[in-house]
Amino acid sequence: MTDTLTLTSPAKLNLFLHINGRRADGYHNLQTLFQLLDTGDQLTFRARQDDTITIAPDLPGVAPTENLIYRAAIALQANMEARGLPQMGADIHLDKRLPMGGGIGGGSSNAATTLIGLNHLWRAGSSRKALMEIGRTLGADVPVFVQGQSAWAEGIGEQLTPMLLPEKWFLVLCPDCHVSTREVFCHKDLTRDTRPIKVAAFSQGGSQNDCQSLVRSLYKEVDKALIWLKKFSNHARMTGTGACVFAAFDSAAKAEQVFAQRPAGMTGFIGRGINKAPYYNLIPD
Repeated sequence: MTDTLTLTSPAKLNLFLHINGRRADGYHNLQTLFQLLDTGDQLTFRARQDDTITIAPDLPGVAPTENLIYRAAIALQANMEARGLPQMGADIHLDKRLPMGGGIGGGSSNAATTLIGLNHLWRAGSSRKALMEIGRTLGADVPVFVQGQSAWAEGIGEQLTPMLLPEKWFLVLCPDCHVSTREVFCHKDLTRDTRPIKVAAFSQGGSQNDCQSLVRSLYKEVDKALIWLKKFSNHARMTGTGACVFAAFDSAAKAEQVFAQRPAGMTGFIGRGINKAPYYNLIPD
């Protein structure tokens, strides 16, 4: 087995996001549909002869020990130790292509990809279910990336049902601002009483992003991006708590045609929707 492994850490979109209520523990009950994309960061793992974890380059504004990649590696090491397996280390290189604070799952995806990559490289033998349990301790969105499938989610995002979605092309715009998920979920004006829906209601257009109007009022860059994108798609909306906004198109050519017309200074990317992550078959069920 090779001692080096390179994996794509995919982006995700929330095709809708409903907040159904606030729980006693402070978390929110929600419904969402996670769409994985073929676009993402790239992580390269190289096994070490000792148990040291190194990550390069550093992420601006993130302490090395708070990096979700590092936390995922340490969590897997602890799991292996608890099972009596020898401790191993890794040098990890991150090619960061996704914006931080964009609502497209960059950090959560990095954590999940680290669990999967090191589980394979270290021959740790953890199952998909076991890795999802570890992932849950790192963040609410980590399990869906470990599961590696586009999925309907409920609860706090941990109740996942895999979904087979049309593999459309998505134009994603990334406004130049960092939206704080904590700020959005703690805000007094957030809608928290949307009634739960069934999959059929989503298919018939009965959904929205409950965070969108609030974020648009707080971040004018998001508002401007949505106003522009809605010229080309009536279904353009924000993903997660933002800042990224997106629209779906039936072909790459159409998405590229619209993307070429974006306002000066507006960054983004085009990605194809996928139903399974590139690393899906690396995880033993």
